[in-house]
Amino acid sequence: MTAAALVLAATALLAPAPSGAGTSLYRAELVQAAPGRLLELIDLEKSLAASFGGRGDEAPFAMRHSQGDKWDLLLLYPMGSWGEYYAGDRIARRERWKEASRASLEKVRAATAWQEDVFVRGPAPSVVRERFAKAGFFHVEMFVALPGRDADLYRQREMENAYDRALDLPENLIFVREAGAAWDLFTIGAYRDLRHYAEGSAIGEAAQESAAKAAGFESAKAIGPYLRTLIREHHDTLATAVR
Repeated sequence: MTAAALVLAATALLAPAPSGAGTSLYRAELVQAAPGRLLELIDLEKSLAASFGGRGDEAPFAMRHSQGDKWDLLLLYPMGSWGEYYAGDRIARRERWKEASRASLEKVRAATAWQEDVFVRGPAPSVVRERFAKAGFFHVEMFVALPGRDADLYRQREMENAYDRALDLPENLIFVREAGAAWDLFTIGAYRDLRHYAEGSAIGEAAQESAAKAAGFESAKAIGPYLRTLIREHHDTLATAVR
């Protein structure tokens, strides 16, 4: 492992993932395009992703901001594990790819106004790939927990998934911070389209109450207020698939 990888791994040990959290490692990259250059940036990122086989890494899962937070693109890069990602042969392939892709990478940097990275653990790439393949619309929620409430926040996200499962609604993919930016956790809800996302609002109150209590909440109306007792910061974003 490189020195940078060792630093990141050591940082991760300070905040172990909650019990039950996914074990696959990802780099989540939030990107804001330079003014007027979003479509150019999307085309550049798609072109780079198509060449990822040459660097020995999986192409990122990608989505485009529709409304909400300031970022334009969320790119989720599967890494496997720290040891796998920083294995000598993968480092060598990645460096050769960077050299061959230098011109394209420079264009990406020129078309980017702001970028933020956070390393997270989440579901296996096969699970994420299956959900993304069927989705054209996403709801992303990003959280900074109050001090000492990280595990409670993760449990709340699991409870909401139990609630959604009881109502036959799509569950959220949960990603827990390992290192990097300040976000302690983020979730991605994957839907066919906006109409699919809105289906939950048509479910009757009795069914919502039953599902909420079965999931461990006091009531359906208490779900949001309870979440807010656990967090310092919360950003919502609606997004669409990048094909």
